Amino acid sequence: MSTADASPPALRGMLPGLLLIAPALLAIALLYVVPLARSVIFAFVDEGGGLTTAHLRTAVELYGRDVVFTVLVALASLILISVVSIAIAGYLTLGATPWAVTALRWLYRWPLFIPFIVAGQTARSFLARNGLMNGLLIDSGLMDPAMAQSLLDWRGLVLTFAWKQVPFVTLLLAGAMASIDRSTIEAARNMGAGRFRCLIEIVLPQVRGTLLVGLILSLVTIMSVLSVPMMIIAGNPTMMTSMMAHRVTYYGDYAVANALGLFSYLITAVAAYAYLRMTLTQHTEGAR
Repeated sequence: MSTADASPPALRGMLPGLLLIAPALLAIALLYVVPLARSVIFAFVDEGGGLTTAHLRTAVELYGRDVVFTVLVALASLILISVVSIAIAGYLTLGATPWAVTALRWLYRWPLFIPFIVAGQTARSFLARNGLMNGLLIDSGLMDPAMAQSLLDWRGLVLTFAWKQVPFVTLLLAGAMASIDRSTIEAARNMGAGRFRCLIEIVLPQVRGTLLVGLILSLVTIMSVLSVPMMIIAGNPTMMTSMMAHRVTYYGDYAVANALGLFSYLITAVAAYAYLRMTLTQHTEGAR
């Protein structure tokens, strides 16, 4: 039988599967692909319909500091998320106190169910100069009232993003750590290695891919959240999302807002490329 004769039955066999995934593909195309392509195209189109880089130049000139600020806040948040998530997941996996492990497993997930707008308002009430944190420190005698200061700046952003994303990354890490072969851990413990050394040298290398997935997804979330920077930071510099909203709301300038969005796309694309490159390298080494 020739290939031409075999292809129609093969296509007919694939048709039910294609019909099942067609609604999902259509939703992705309409909700993500088309808006993405539209924003990229109109970032380089002037009022007359010609190609231009003026919108990018305007975005860099007016909001260059905000772009750098966004990158630094995202990096600081990811570092803090990594450290805290590894510590919590490591203790859930290697902890020797059952009641502490149970309490920690119950407590760390709560921020998962809190919307970002609520997290921003909570951070604003907690980190302000007259907020709950300074009030508790002053009332307990640990801080002089004159030393109270507001953390509603980059520090508040980092703490809020970390507080919101740590449970998500920890949940991924804890699941990955629970699935690894514990015989290697027990062998290292029998040879005198402590829990911290087992975590860093044995457990963490085996779940590095899961950690990167969680951090990349957290980066995408940080780059897209609008409510938190608008509620915590009132001045400049601030996150790119706030500047995009400001440009559209007060000037109706979608072109420059789209140009700012290009920087967000590039940052997340670089992170995704790094992850894919590392994953492909690991698969290649594993095949060898």
